[in-house]
Amino acid sequence: MISKKIKFTNSQGHELAARIELPENELPKGFALFAHCFTCNKNLTAVRNIGKALTNSGIAVLRFDFTGLGESEGDFENTNFSSNIDDLISAAKFLEENYTAPDIIIGHSLGGAAVVFATQHIPSIKAVATIGAPSNPKHVSKLLKSGIDEINKNGEAIVLIGGREFKIQQHFLDDINEKNMDKTLKKLNSALLVLHSPQDTTVGIENAAQIYQSAWHPKSFISLDGADHLLTNKEDSVYVGKMIANWSERYIKN
Repeated sequence: MISKKIKFTNSQGHELAARIELPENELPKGFALFAHCFTCNKNLTAVRNIGKALTNSGIAVLRFDFTGLGESEGDFENTNFSSNIDDLISAAKFLEENYTAPDIIIGHSLGGAAVVFATQHIPSIKAVATIGAPSNPKHVSKLLKSGIDEINKNGEAIVLIGGREFKIQQHFLDDINEKNMDKTLKKLNSALLVLHSPQDTTVGIENAAQIYQSAWHPKSFISLDGADHLLTNKEDSVYVGKMIANWSERYIKN
């Protein structure tokens, strides 16, 4: 596997940190774009494991840090769900201009919802995979419940997420509440793979059922039995990468 650190510029002029990984022969079957979970980053162990499994199967992967997270520029407090979608579109544009336009787009948790919305703006996408994704972006407000009242009163609040403090502003809540996932899934013009654990206590399995029911065929579902939301067990994340690689192959053949 060949791994390269790169940067690309988003629509707001911020430099976003990314890593692109190619198979040894540098002749990938296709390119995949990966969206990490809410407040996570591209270097989450599960993200790396999924990417490596894809690359070992001959698929190149671009994973990056959303604006204001990880090594990317910008302030997280000024971002929202729509800016994540814009970052994905910018990443796809970078791939198209410097390598090959992405065939596959993959998203974990809220990143899974983001890739569904981004796909309608990235014509090259043939296959969409969601991992532990909510059926509606507003689901993430559950993680913010300790600060919801303060946000509604003062326009912002410091919220503890995954042991770290993040400033969340009113525009973030307004943005996720405006997004209609069901309608967007019905307009999805790509094959869909929904991966979800029945034991996911962060985003319940009913979300996977709602996503699956809203989308048209071709669509598939894989149960990640025994896995937790963040796929902290290496076997689970490697399995996810292998399953996505095998499933997507029929859609990315030239």
